Amino acid sequence: MNTQEALNWISEIFEESPGRIDPTTVRDDIAGWDSLGTLSLIAALDERFDIHLSEQDIESLQGVKDIFDLLRRHEALSA
Repeated sequence: MNTQEALNWISEIFEESPGRIDPTTVRDDIAGWDSLGTLSLIAALDERFDIHLSEQDIESLQGVKDIFDLLRRHEALSA
């Protein structure tokens, strides 16, 4: 997955228009990134990439950059 594909995927999860989210977008700027959105993200990471998050991983996700970092660590996002 490349960066643009990842942005589109993240936009779908949080039900945002694709152009509204970029790598610098923080959690507080995404209306859909509430507790239900977090659960949707956790489920999507598990379903699509078989990535299982620890509580610490979940708490560290504070923006799109953090999701990108997580995807890179699991080799699901190309540089």
